Amino acid sequence: MAPKVGLFIPCYIDQLYPQVGIATLKILEHFGCDVEYPETQTCCGQPMANTGCTNEVGPLAKRFLEIFKSYDAVVCPSGSCVSMVKHHYAEYFTDNPEYEALKGKTFEFCEYLTNVLGVKKLAGRFPHKVGLHQSCHGLRELRLASDSEIVGPPFGTAQALLESIDGVEVTTLQRPDECCGFGGTFAVAEEAVSCMMGEDRVHDHEQAGTEVLTALDMSCLMHLSGIIRRQKKPIRVMHISEIFAECL
Repeated sequence: MAPKVGLFIPCYIDQLYPQVGIATLKILEHFGCDVEYPETQTCCGQPMANTGCTNEVGPLAKRFLEIFKSYDAVVCPSGSCVSMVKHHYAEYFTDNPEYEALKGKTFEFCEYLTNVLGVKKLAGRFPHKVGLHQSCHGLRELRLASDSEIVGPPFGTAQALLESIDGVEVTTLQRPDECCGFGGTFAVAEEAVSCMMGEDRVHDHEQAGTEVLTALDMSCLMHLSGIIRRQKKPIRVMHISEIFAECL
């Protein structure tokens, strides 16, 4: 029987980048999932949590649980939103078995493809030099790839999937796990620092020869694409789900 997947779409994808949600849906259905998009879903509460308004997050966390608890899996094309659910909802649920079950079946998109569906190879062709930005939440909270702070063999779900596509060359960065500077409300509170960090990341991709810049979080890509667009850099920005969908 096909797994029944609840598709959770972050606010900025819903409002600004709906094509990313559609691409995610296409890929999940391509691999045999029975996908539903619950229209009653709301924000996960991360922006409020980032600004210290934790009391306002509680109702959203409880609503999230009620909406998604019945699915076999909850999949989201955003490591930061998944991290919010898995690592920062605990304070709103004390000894709640329904939350513990939800936490265990909530996945970032590439994580679900690789670790649950067992996808090892993606068909199609994408003849470009692709630069992969490793978002902080996915890297350091979800552990979706290796980072420089921990000694061990390199790994990465997203990079493995990209490298399985015919024609893709994943570029080599000088600082592959550095923050882009977005940080949600940090980009508003510390605009100058945020922009400088973003410019550093764009420069690293330039020196590496990146033609297409991708990531698991559209929020990071939104920040980087703004810098690329304003500085008229010849780099195309795509969420990783869009690359996968283009290869179908």
